[in-house]
Amino acid sequence: MSASSTDRIIVTIEDGVADVRLNRADKMNALDPAMFDALIATGEQLKQTPDLRAVVLSGEGRAFCAGLDMESMAGMLGGGASGDPGIRPGRLAARVHGISNRPQYACMVWRELPVPVFAAVHGVAFGGGLQVALGADVRFVTADTKLSVMEIKWGLVPDMAGMVLTRGLVRPDLLRELIFTGRIVTGAEACELGLATRVVDDPRAAALEAARQVAQKNPHAIRAAKRLMEVVEAGDDAAILMAESVEQDKLVGSPNQREAVRANLEKRAPRFEPAQR
Repeated sequence: MSASSTDRIIVTIEDGVADVRLNRADKMNALDPAMFDALIATGEQLKQTPDLRAVVLSGEGRAFCAGLDMESMAGMLGGGASGDPGIRPGRLAARVHGISNRPQYACMVWRELPVPVFAAVHGVAFGGGLQVALGADVRFVTADTKLSVMEIKWGLVPDMAGMVLTRGLVRPDLLRELIFTGRIVTGAEACELGLATRVVDDPRAAALEAARQVAQKNPHAIRAAKRLMEVVEAGDDAAILMAESVEQDKLVGSPNQREAVRANLEKRAPRFEPAQR
């Protein structure tokens, strides 16, 4: 087991599963400059972690993430001292992380990890907090979790990659309604809308169990599946069909694929080689 922490995020890695916990419970894990930095730094660190199999993203305390910190919001009016260049007017168009600006990358970095990311969402996930959760591949919620595309409350639009990350999840007219009204939905309704994956009693326990199941699968196949889903979500039929063929060509007959077959036939746990790509 390995562990690391900052004043904003705690990370524990065991058997290839990274347990990532937002650690600002007194502020309901609200997004301030330090939290943006921690999300990005943690994601970048996990990209370089050897033999990573899956990630669980959750929040300590009463909530997953309440959205943008109010001091940062005050800073947008010139009345705060957040000093965050990523959220001040006129600065968001700068691309500082590939195709993303800094706040966008705090969400996109989870989608860009080569392994599945499971978000365990409880309490609230509002505004930017919801967009961080949308960066995960799968979202477990409680029935009474509260979620909202809340930017309109502050006279804004979703701008932390939400428009990319909701594509294919939420029907366009329903997404428009959520953006236009900023209304709060429960976890149960979020599943119906497509914002969440499944309602469970204990999201973090369910996410850890799912991540551990993934960790027992061929790691090359899991990473290939995540790459395939990225192509699928881009929506180019020819690219999807080619990607299927390219990824499967690399897997068929590979050591881990043969081990998966042998382990199933011999009714034993597989012994996979680590995946680094």
